[in-house]
Amino acid sequence: MYIPSHFKITDLVVSHKIMRENSFATLFSQLEGVPYATHLPLILDTNYQYLYGHFARPNPQWKDIRNQLVLAIFHGPHCYISPSWYETNKAVPTWNYVTVHVYGEIEFIEDEQEIMASLNDMVLKYEASDSSYRLQDVDPEFLNGMNKGVQAFKIKINSIEGKAKLSQNHSAQRQGLVIEQLEKINKSDEQKIASLMKQNLKSLN
Repeated sequence: MYIPSHFKITDLVVSHKIMRENSFATLFSQLEGVPYATHLPLILDTNYQYLYGHFARPNPQWKDIRNQLVLAIFHGPHCYISPSWYETNKAVPTWNYVTVHVYGEIEFIEDEQEIMASLNDMVLKYEASDSSYRLQDVDPEFLNGMNKGVQAFKIKINSIEGKAKLSQNHSAQRQGLVIEQLEKINKSDEQKIASLMKQNLKSLN
């Protein structure tokens, strides 16, 4: 990923937070020599060494993914930045965004206990805290049949790249103008980008 120095996330804690908060990722590999991608949730383990997930077995991506260097992209908030928000007409449109790229190698999970633990972690992450759904309450025969339809895996993390493009290449005054305009837009990504820009400005003061 192309990362100018002022956009680079150097703190792994920040990258891990982005990965956890935006865990529906895009996983890229080569399938018969052609780029191939699957959109799926990937769960970061508590030791920050592995990402856990599973393919649907009819998905061909898993069949020749062994021994490849794969790329998982975690897409954070993003939004359009209009040059009309600046105090000058010497500007062009751009896009602010946050993303993390993770490189690693796939290991298939065959151990039933590890498979169930990874699936349970996923359910616990996404179910509401007051939800009555519990994976352990599902009929064992039904769950066993469903598990046969997936290929569980983990990705051994080799490296992580993080990028937060938040108008850091502009003056604090201009960043403030962008924040002011974004806060007027009642959309989730615009509000999140405005909040991150504010945090970034505060850290510089």
